[in-house]
Amino acid sequence: MVKDLFERIQDNKGPLGKWASQAEGYYVFPKLEGELGPRMTFHGKNILNWSLNDYLGLANHPEVRQADTDAAIQFGAAYPMGARMMSGHTTYHEQLENELAEFVMKESAYLLNFGYQGMVSIIDALVTKNDIIVYDVDSHACIIDGVRLHMGKRFTYKHNDLESMEKNLQRATKMAEETGGGILFITEGVFGMRGQQGKLKEIVALKQKYNFRLLVDDAHGFGTLGKTGAGAGEEQGVQADIDVYFSTFAKSMANIGAFVAADKTVIDYLKYNLRSQMFAKALPMIQTVGSLKRLELLRKSSAIKDKLWENVNALQNGLKEKGFNIGDTNTCITPVYLEGSIPEAMVMVNDLRENYGIFLSIVVYPVIPKGIILLRMIPTASHTLADIDETLTAFEAIREKLVNGTYKEIAERTTVDVS
Repeated sequence: MVKDLFERIQDNKGPLGKWASQAEGYYVFPKLEGELGPRMTFHGKNILNWSLNDYLGLANHPEVRQADTDAAIQFGAAYPMGARMMSGHTTYHEQLENELAEFVMKESAYLLNFGYQGMVSIIDALVTKNDIIVYDVDSHACIIDGVRLHMGKRFTYKHNDLESMEKNLQRATKMAEETGGGILFITEGVFGMRGQQGKLKEIVALKQKYNFRLLVDDAHGFGTLGKTGAGAGEEQGVQADIDVYFSTFAKSMANIGAFVAADKTVIDYLKYNLRSQMFAKALPMIQTVGSLKRLELLRKSSAIKDKLWENVNALQNGLKEKGFNIGDTNTCITPVYLEGSIPEAMVMVNDLRENYGIFLSIVVYPVIPKGIILLRMIPTASHTLADIDETLTAFEAIREKLVNGTYKEIAERTTVDVS
């Protein structure tokens, strides 16, 4: 008997989907309204927002808004039509690629329509069934989905664990010798949940013992780390040793799109084999021209990045001084770890939003272990020290309610959808 394809969907909504009737529209799929920035509107109330990846505050920078507007007036939303290989190639796309390559200190670069789609396709294009992939177990979903397309062998190593990296490189080396293939090692410049930098310097050192190529997803490092903002590789002094560098525009660039940078030989190969770009309409001119202006601002002055780090240090130092556990973050991403259940977490976030006017992301199982609540904050250059003081005061209050059982008591009176 053939089962109805949708039977599984109806019976098992998934680890997050089972909370949908209680969470949707508030805890997930919330609607933030108003101009992007630290102060927005949520459910009709003014809130202090810690959930935007607009690290450098470029989303509403007057020069950026003007560039976006001018591009929209000149080109509209449709231009260019067609894929780059066929009819969607422009001088602006080439200019942006050249400037991005120079900024991240690589020979060449290629634009991508989306970061997630791009990373999946890069992995697919770089390896054959004879090649071996070694990647961090905490890699972003776009890396995991790219690895899933791989028809050859792949090994995961424990998160940022050097011993596990080497053990799996040894396994991969043995396997590659049998298949006649090569090894692709994948990590992130910055891990988005916990805020740790990938151990790029140590990974590069392993190249002296093992023959592999290194692909780094630096979505959160680009624009925020390094002397010039070129990312985690520059921060750790190994940018030149990253074989394939990837970043999205969705963070520091406050835009849509992404890019990959490497030696010209590699980029030329990707241009003719990256299926997600070969068969997709080119990045629209609004995003392309707008990104040129954003990159100009990144290059022109370090003041924006300096302000970002002033806020990051004030927030993280303040949290640590008040006894909060922020893990071992060494980036802008600021996690706060608390102990509690998912229902308690929901009550806590409701309290933060309704009574303290603070909006932030909540992360629970299955993204992190059961019994742990992660409150994830993204400080930006647009926040103020007053915003930080307000948040620290609120955090002391909610911690007390979590510890004394107030949230647990409320949660137990609340009907929870776990069907």
